[in-house]
Amino acid sequence: MDLLQLDALASLVLDGATVALPPDNSLPSCALVRALIRAGRKNLHLIGVPVSGYASDLLIGAGCVASIETSGVTLGEAGAAPRFVAALAAGTITVLDATCPAMHTMLQAAEKGVPFMPLRGIIGSDILAHRPDWKVIDNPFAPEIDPIVLLPALRPGFALFHAEMADTHGNVYVGRRRELATIAHASNRVLVTVEQVVDFDLLDDERLAPGTIGGAYVDHVAIAQRGAWPIGLPGCYDFDAAHFAEYARMARTDAGFQAYLQRYVYSDAALAAAE
Repeated sequence: MDLLQLDALASLVLDGATVALPPDNSLPSCALVRALIRAGRKNLHLIGVPVSGYASDLLIGAGCVASIETSGVTLGEAGAAPRFVAALAAGTITVLDATCPAMHTMLQAAEKGVPFMPLRGIIGSDILAHRPDWKVIDNPFAPEIDPIVLLPALRPGFALFHAEMADTHGNVYVGRRRELATIAHASNRVLVTVEQVVDFDLLDDERLAPGTIGGAYVDHVAIAQRGAWPIGLPGCYDFDAAHFAEYARMARTDAGFQAYLQRYVYSDAALAAAE
């Protein structure tokens, strides 16, 4: 396994890269996102699988994002994602609207190595008018007219997420968050931060193997303790609701967001926590 430092992991993601991030409840690597901001990344194309949250909003507010493809951007109970809303209003990002099933279907097509997959449930919706890359055809196996939508395979350049642990073979334990396996299988490169690296083979453990992504799909790992924070990691630390509320309040204005970056991304304390 190739174990890197956090900043070295971030250096692999170049300007203009296509980056897949899981939703807040499936552990995006917030530590790696902060490292990307410190590295000054620009023109990233984000893919929210299937929705986007705090990590995406942070990147958008920091000016790292050119476009985002997702079925929604929200801070959940903390309200709307303020920097996404501001960027959308200002026209500084491009948004490709989707649905949750559509996001999963496009990634599953890439995972299976096929050029497209069919999906029902969106015919008649307004979203088709805004997605010319989604094609409606007649089901060739139906005896009568039966329209169905074909969605192109979506292969991100990078998948970024956090997990509790990896082993020395590069296997990563993600538990029941199986969408992380889909992201890993579909992406060209997979970069993971973990709380710890263990010296036993996760795939040899009957209890852990079903929730483990094999090292063949993981390119690089970095240790970043509390790397999901302020999102919680079950069994390790809780969701920081107070911090989410603070972020939602500060990020309502550009000045407040810049103050947030200085306090939690660029400050000496933030840098020390990343080491």
